[in-house]
Amino acid sequence: MYRFLPFSVFFICLALGCTPKNEQPKEETSKVTFYKSHELKKASAPFSDVVQVGNTYYLSGQIGMHHGSRTLVSGGIKAETTQTLENIKDVLAQYQMEMSQVVKAMVVLDDINDFAAFNEIYATYFPQKPARTTFAVEALARGAKIEIEVIAVKN
Repeated sequence: MYRFLPFSVFFICLALGCTPKNEQPKEETSKVTFYKSHELKKASAPFSDVVQVGNTYYLSGQIGMHHGSRTLVSGGIKAETTQTLENIKDVLAQYQMEMSQVVKAMVVLDDINDFAAFNEIYATYFPQKPARTTFAVEALARGAKIEIEVIAVKN
């Protein structure tokens, strides 16, 4: 009779959904929210500026375009990097977040030779050093020299 006890306990736990102490129960699936742009001129864009999943915010890529005039700033990679990061800062502010909440960045340059100049500006915006991927491509939208997208976590 006692030799079947372990099997009985196992099947009872299986039926009741018991989990071992070292195993965490699965979390519920987080709600996904797609947000339109805060910029009126981008309201009909075929993408969301931000997608929220739980407390994680995925921001679409930003380029060095002045949001008011919708034109690229002049002055080369340093000026475009600064404007790009200011644009990210503005989007984060729409959701009561700051640059310090960025945990991942993806940087796309149109010329890998601009890496050092971009990195000099970038480091001043992200002292927490989020994870980052950087690569170069042949061309970016609107002739931009840089595009950056980020992931941020709201505490």
